[in-house]
Amino acid sequence: MSEQATGPGAIERPILANEPGDYWGSDAVALMLRELELPYLALNPGASYRGLHDSLVNLLGNRDPQMLLCLHEEHAVAIAHGYAKVTGKPMGAVVHSNVGLMHATMAIFDAWCDRVPVFVLGATGPVDAAKRRPWIDWIHTAQDQGALVRNFTKWDDQPASVAAAAESLLRAYRMMQTPPKGPVYVCLDAALQESRIGQLPPLPSADRFRPPRAAASDPAAAAEAAALLQRAERPLMLVGRTSRSEADWQRRVQLAEALGAIVLTDAKAGAGFPSRHRLQGPPAGNQPSEAACALLRQADVILSLDWVDLAGAFKAACGNEPVAAKVISASLDHLVHNGWSMDYQGLPPVDLPLAVEPDIAVAALLPLIKPRPPGWSGKPPAAALQPAPSGGADRIAPLDLAAALREAVGSRATTLIRSPLAWTNNTWDVAHPLDALGGDGGGGVGAGPGMAVGAALALRGCGRLPVAVLGDGDFLMGCTALWTAAHYRIPLLVVVSNNNSFFNDELHQDRMARQRNRPVQNRWIGQRIADPEPDLGLLAKAQGGEGWGPIRRPDELPRALRAAIECVEAGGLAVVDVRVEPGYAPVNSAAVARG
Repeated sequence: MSEQATGPGAIERPILANEPGDYWGSDAVALMLRELELPYLALNPGASYRGLHDSLVNLLGNRDPQMLLCLHEEHAVAIAHGYAKVTGKPMGAVVHSNVGLMHATMAIFDAWCDRVPVFVLGATGPVDAAKRRPWIDWIHTAQDQGALVRNFTKWDDQPASVAAAAESLLRAYRMMQTPPKGPVYVCLDAALQESRIGQLPPLPSADRFRPPRAAASDPAAAAEAAALLQRAERPLMLVGRTSRSEADWQRRVQLAEALGAIVLTDAKAGAGFPSRHRLQGPPAGNQPSEAACALLRQADVILSLDWVDLAGAFKAACGNEPVAAKVISASLDHLVHNGWSMDYQGLPPVDLPLAVEPDIAVAALLPLIKPRPPGWSGKPPAAALQPAPSGGADRIAPLDLAAALREAVGSRATTLIRSPLAWTNNTWDVAHPLDALGGDGGGGVGAGPGMAVGAALALRGCGRLPVAVLGDGDFLMGCTALWTAAHYRIPLLVVVSNNNSFFNDELHQDRMARQRNRPVQNRWIGQRIADPEPDLGLLAKAQGGEGWGPIRRPDELPRALRAAIECVEAGGLAVVDVRVEPGYAPVNSAAVARG
């Protein structure tokens, strides 16, 4: 069946009765959004953009873009974030006035740190104070609303005319889509939206304002990098933020094979290299395993492909000693660094910076490399860690859940949208760039459900099973985002790795108690989500989905996961509440204790 018959497009179809020839300011904005080919606008309603809302419904017919109703502004931005992680393309999120923008700030920060495009539209009460309604317009109007998010968006604007609004939208789109990508914010004055403009003025074509093509690698720099890598005896590749393109994926594999380079990957960045490839190295990421640290110390040339926190990886491996290897770094991230947030981490030593997107650098290097015998004197990397059942008959360890989920999924093409802190970096097998999407960027607890809905929306109809494994704290903060999935018929499986605690903070309290010689046994106070335990299955049903659990025993898990997968394959929303033992895999314990 068609998307219009069964999916989001079948929901909330208006009765069209618009008489052409009488236009309003918000009509021009709505038509420009269509010109930009934004497919959806996730939103929580508000009077500040009631003019735009009317234009989207009664002028555009709630199509291209279609509105997706959300129960919280943070969910709206998180849904757009998840959509962009799959497609690499933006959808919109609309937030109401200053109060809605304040709700949305955490999700905008997540998108900023994750370097993904999200088009955030906002509005303010009339800037002209004489046009404000008593009380409400005064508290919902800000002198400089964009200042709330200016430090973690690529650009913001508040246009004062219809012509300026058209240009603002075009500029915002181009800046958002130019790497390094990121969120933008355009604030629409309510009075501008509700002004009668009579005949619609000519609107510019988006074709003439498209983002620039990716810059090519400097030939001399690429040749120098290729020479370093060609001579290396122990080359190491760090695959960080890279594209979801299958062609780019294959080129990364080809480069590693031509060099005989060991490859480290980071679960935060999503699938970047096949996990079962013979050159895939040991767990890395937030806190590299000791085996990964040894490789960082022993390498003679390191190629970083936009690795998140390169300086942190070197510090974990080498302490205060300088890294011995020659370092080549392909990244454009320096273009968005500012003085407010140091989300870009420490300053790493780099011998040869390649100021291009990482996959552009790979494409430039590949024809310059002559295939050679494997480096590292033929020494294979440490095997990628895979979870094995703990053998317990009455308890479920976090990695038992991973093993059971892999078993239940079987050979299905599956996208792991999110994974919990308790899993190690190499817990989930990846063989395709969409097999795992990585983290939330900014560590914002509560983003997981919304991002899962957005990613599932982007995956709808492609034949992949969308699965998000969330912590219980993340789920509970954001679970009403799932209503949007149920309402718009977006299939999604959410598995909650539920330890009934904000367990990461238990580890922090454990550390404080040990440092101060105080009772470690009290670390749970103010952390445990118990007495009563929230019923997550009922919460799922309250949003219009199906719920299973709490699942407390390993022998209950396979049946629940199979039933939930069947629900999703039939087009439904399924949540499985799995009660897991508190704890993290050893390779991650140090990292989360620092978080």
